[in-house]
Amino acid sequence: MRILSVSDRVEAMLYEPGAYKCIPDIDLILSCGDLPPEYLTYLVTVFNVPLFYIRGNHDTMYDAKPPQGCADLHGKITVYKGVRILGLEGCHWYNGGPLQYTEKQMARMVLKTKFKIWWHRGVDMIISHAPPKDVHDAKDPCHRGFNCFRGLIDRYSPTCFLHGHIHTRFKNKEERKTVINKTDVINTFGYHVFDYLK
Repeated sequence: MRILSVSDRVEAMLYEPGAYKCIPDIDLILSCGDLPPEYLTYLVTVFNVPLFYIRGNHDTMYDAKPPQGCADLHGKITVYKGVRILGLEGCHWYNGGPLQYTEKQMARMVLKTKFKIWWHRGVDMIISHAPPKDVHDAKDPCHRGFNCFRGLIDRYSPTCFLHGHIHTRFKNKEERKTVINKTDVINTFGYHVFDYLK
């Protein structure tokens, strides 16, 4: 399955009418947050494949104007072509705005997903806005990762953990990825295309 993941920056190349020709054979789009709803609506229309998203800390407009034809995955598990995908929105609390969570608040959200993970007999992929603690994150309050995400990785060993929020330029695909145990933690800033093999 070929996946297009996006976050944090609108890519001019993807916003062109022939984008689906530049990146052919996409089966699924995953958004890791901080993108205009119109952009996601455009992507799902142009590529004509399912798009699942979680909201980043700047996605407050989604309540009034959600992306059309897309599905919010926060706190849920969906199964697409046999792949079990869990979503968790937001970032670390830094100024009290919406879509910001303390470690305890996020840990409670993660706890609520445990029955769903058990029901689906595991999870293959997790999408979030914030990264796990000490993986691609920064030391400032806004860009710290969540320790409870490390717990998810340690306990369930998903194949992939995709996140946004950390704005980094990459020279190649491998710079996006850090392997934790058996899990590929991938920063999807801008856009990233990868083949998922279950």
